[in-house]
Amino acid sequence: MFSAVKAVVEHYGRLDIMVNNACIVGNPGLGFYGATKFAVRKLTQIATQELAEYKITVNAYAPGAAVTPMLKTAAYEMAVAAEKSDEWALEQFATGITLGRLAQPEEVANVIAFLAGADSNYITGQTIIVDGSNIFH
Repeated sequence: MFSAVKAVVEHYGRLDIMVNNACIVGNPGLGFYGATKFAVRKLTQIATQELAEYKITVNAYAPGAAVTPMLKTAAYEMAVAAEKSDEWALEQFATGITLGRLAQPEEVANVIAFLAGADSNYITGQTIIVDGSNIFH
């Protein structure tokens, strides 16, 4: 099943898959979205088992809300609908995050770099949550 993936990553020895924190905890109204993220997380675990003999590690990273163009667009649309500022809308996305703020893209990129590097050689089959402790698991 994973032979095509194996051919692509065999040279690097790593397969890092992006999901998001919906793969850990579902959200009302986003059932199908959450189900697909749960499925990708499970595929990560299965790929770990199938590719281990080739010395390929497989991990997922699950970012929460980060200040990206997509989130800024969503914040703008929310702000217009609520007749509020974009900053207000971004604050709404940060509600419930223990660190009290949204992630910066570089903070997620640092986790990806870690997973791609030698310091993670003995980590496989894991989902690293990068969400400022929005969810606990």
